[in-house]
Amino acid sequence: MRKVIIAGNWKMNKTIADAEVLAGSLKKSVGNVSEVEVVVCPPYTALAAVKDIVQGSNIRLGAQDCYWEKEGAFTGEVSTAMLKDAGCEYVIVGHSERRQFFHETNETVNKKAKALLKDGLKPIVCVGEKLDERKAGKTFDVVRDHVENSLAGISRDDMLKTVIAYEPVWAIGTGVNATKEQAEEVHKFIRGLLEKMYDRAAADSVRIQYGGSVKPDNIKELISEKDVDGALVGGASLKADSFEQIVRGSIK
Repeated sequence: MRKVIIAGNWKMNKTIADAEVLAGSLKKSVGNVSEVEVVVCPPYTALAAVKDIVQGSNIRLGAQDCYWEKEGAFTGEVSTAMLKDAGCEYVIVGHSERRQFFHETNETVNKKAKALLKDGLKPIVCVGEKLDERKAGKTFDVVRDHVENSLAGISRDDMLKTVIAYEPVWAIGTGVNATKEQAEEVHKFIRGLLEKMYDRAAADSVRIQYGGSVKPDNIKELISEKDVDGALVGGASLKADSFEQIVRGSIK
């Protein structure tokens, strides 16, 4: 049985003071939830503050990106060791906004995922198609390309520590979410790819989140699908009440 994982991606929002308020509210409202794995991913500047607040609760800390080199002359980058030192357990890599605005590729996502796993951190690897790609009937081609190449060379044992987030780019921040049938169709396809890359048992064990305009009013129907194991939540994770409703709505 795969444990549902709900991760809040705060993106470039929240000062340290704001993050402390939100983290404190979440600790009170969902800090004792054990049926669902809850992860919050604040901006780098707020990681230490959020870690101190959620300590002692069931809330896990995540970051929004990383760099694959251990250290060196890479101005502006943050290493996996630094994130681990800051208390992170999860790190998002390959988010569509990183791919779109910062020219992330499957190759760089792959390097980041491997670096995270080597340091004992768990990657949340994002995959998904743009609107024009879906309209052109290329959804499965794009998703296959993202999955196979972003995860290339990752061992079976490491794959079991990895989360995949399917995020149709056309549904991110647009208020338009994929229907539960659309989400399930792609999640099932991803699980089939994992079976070919590894084996059936591994494919059945990997958690696949859905990301794209997840809200309190659609989480129940999304999570009811067999292959949807949680959500990567954007805007709705910035308010304690809506994120709490999503967490509680995802309990199976």
